[in-house]
Amino acid sequence: MNLPPNALWIDQDDYDVRGFSHGLYIDGRWRPSSDGRVIDVVDPSSGSVIAAVPDATLEDALAAVDAAAKAATGWRETAPRKRSEILRRCFELMVERSETLAMLISLENGKALRDARGEVAYAAEFFRWNAEEAVRITGEFGTAPSGTNRIVVDYEPIGICVLITPWNFPAAMATRKIAPALAAGCTVILKPASETPLTAYALAALYGEAGVPAGVVNVLTTTSPGPLTSAMLADPRVRKLSFTGSTGVGRTLLGEAAKHVVSCSMELGGNAPFVVFDDADLDAALDGAMIAKMRNAGEACTAANRIYVQSGIHDAFADGLRKRMAALKVGPGMSADTECGPMITRKAVAKIDRLVNDAVARGAKVLCGGSIPEEEGFFYPPTVLSQVSPDADMAHEEIFGPVAPITRFETEAEVIMHANNTEYGLAAYIYTRDVGRGLRVASRIEAGMIGLNRGLMSDPAAPFGGVKQSGLGREGGQHHGIAEFMEAKYIAVTF
Repeated sequence: MNLPPNALWIDQDDYDVRGFSHGLYIDGRWRPSSDGRVIDVVDPSSGSVIAAVPDATLEDALAAVDAAAKAATGWRETAPRKRSEILRRCFELMVERSETLAMLISLENGKALRDARGEVAYAAEFFRWNAEEAVRITGEFGTAPSGTNRIVVDYEPIGICVLITPWNFPAAMATRKIAPALAAGCTVILKPASETPLTAYALAALYGEAGVPAGVVNVLTTTSPGPLTSAMLADPRVRKLSFTGSTGVGRTLLGEAAKHVVSCSMELGGNAPFVVFDDADLDAALDGAMIAKMRNAGEACTAANRIYVQSGIHDAFADGLRKRMAALKVGPGMSADTECGPMITRKAVAKIDRLVNDAVARGAKVLCGGSIPEEEGFFYPPTVLSQVSPDADMAHEEIFGPVAPITRFETEAEVIMHANNTEYGLAAYIYTRDVGRGLRVASRIEAGMIGLNRGLMSDPAAPFGGVKQSGLGREGGQHHGIAEFMEAKYIAVTF
């Protein structure tokens, strides 16, 4: 097969990734690391190395800042309509290449193909949404209360942005940041997770094909994210940091950004409660729980981490969830019939096993799953636990895996107390036929996003983000997403 330069091809039979350069993407060109080091990329389904990408150095990171700075004026002055058309073309190309991208995500991340296909569709939508919003960035005009002057407010690109994304949604987490930044007129440096870099590089090639000018988007991978990020934030040309990842790393990055007064957006950890009241539609609640818990095999910050079920419906819900979870087909992500793929690393499996063992030691009952299988790859079976103590470690830590812990509750006040008994506040889910109760409980649960009778809430048209230790700022939405990448400039005008 003849492939164009930097094209991507995946052979589903032998899991080969061929024809792609896997270079650092800086100033529109592919290049190796300045010291020649590489990072192995592992297939979580088998534990085998499938590719290698450059391990960027400090020199490479500063070269990316130089490239973004060189491209900044031209992109800032590009007409909004032109930027919009380029973003729209990115969307169209992602849709055209959706199956190849899904296979790549599944290969390097391990997620089931059905989940990977859903991710690509979701990731592409950020380009379509922001293409439509790019031409609607307007300012403000008014009269000062004193009547002595007019107030003009203009919104300008914030500047060069450093974007850091996690491994669990390698396409969507990148486009959710890149698309609004480009719509606002910013240039960016993306540092994807070293576990899943191939998707980021494949998308970088796609951006170039769509017409994104050289230097507007730069991508680099590294095993030294701390020093490289610190160096980029210390450069006065860098004015924005957008990070998705753990709260612990987020706190460190906030401290680093504070040294240079760099604007930050932080989408951090979650510990989502999933509340089912006695009057809920049982089948709808089970459907929602399967989505909220098992999307990406539970490796999501919005995953249902603590399931609270009122006494009257508890036993039926627990048995229904057990049946559904036990019936899931576990296997390699690239297998067509897989419903639950492997975890990202062996370390992730060990953490899940620790949390399950701790819960069982504190009195939890295993309804299905609950132990590491003896097979290749980084697998953990879909698991349901009942009678989980509020003191269990998994009630306070992100599980990030296919484990559904169920706790019985009696009253509305009790479950609100349990739901808020966490430092996190990203997402929450409520199931009830009583809309008044649903809205009342939603207003009292401390979370940035609530799914009311819905197991899926993410949408490019809605603001995504949390409260408390779950982050700062919002991504997506009619105004919030692009606003994170803009500065307001006030001009006082006397006529």
